[in-house]
Amino acid sequence: MRRIAARITGLAIALFARFITSPRVYYAAPPHPDRQTVYFANHRSNADTVLIWTVLGAATRAHTRPVAAADYWLKSPLRKFVGLDVFNVIPIERLRENRTENPVEKMLAALETGASLIIFPEGRRNESEAPLLEMRPGIYHLGQARPELEFVPVWIENLNGVLPRGSIIPVPLLCTLTFGAALRVEPGESRDAFMARARAALLTLAPEEVRDGS
Repeated sequence: MRRIAARITGLAIALFARFITSPRVYYAAPPHPDRQTVYFANHRSNADTVLIWTVLGAATRAHTRPVAAADYWLKSPLRKFVGLDVFNVIPIERLRENRTENPVEKMLAALETGASLIIFPEGRRNESEAPLLEMRPGIYHLGQARPELEFVPVWIENLNGVLPRGSIIPVPLLCTLTFGAALRVEPGESRDAFMARARAALLTLAPEEVRDGS
């Protein structure tokens, strides 16, 4: 019964997300349900996870797991049900002192099962004027461990207006998601070089007026 309830809830969330945001989606190449991928995106809203998961489509999201903050998704029984049973999130403790597991090892374990991932390298919501916060190098370590892994940048635009911090009721607003070309960690590539390349790939997808602030 719990699995059926999770499936129904997931369909309802996807339909509601599409109704509220009427997402326009642009692809350098459409997501392939049989290709293991790490989708990495900018992070402006708690709804970012929901919208990426929604637009991937049923076949792809069936094996795609968001990497998400444990303190948010495990905060209440309802969020825990949605996070673990519906989205199948990989919960990560944001505070190092609270961690009992290595976040990269948890993600690698999920990849070993064949899962794809949704990750926000900034690590927290960007509420600054800068287009992107500093990106953490977790995706580089994943690519080092799994050189065949593809990393697809995703720029989300306008979603922070749908569900601003502190809001409970979302505001209908047209949103855009742009999926860029896939990257891989190249043999011998340094952490700094890859992270700079990943950051540039993400910012390239942003509107020009946003890039001008970088």
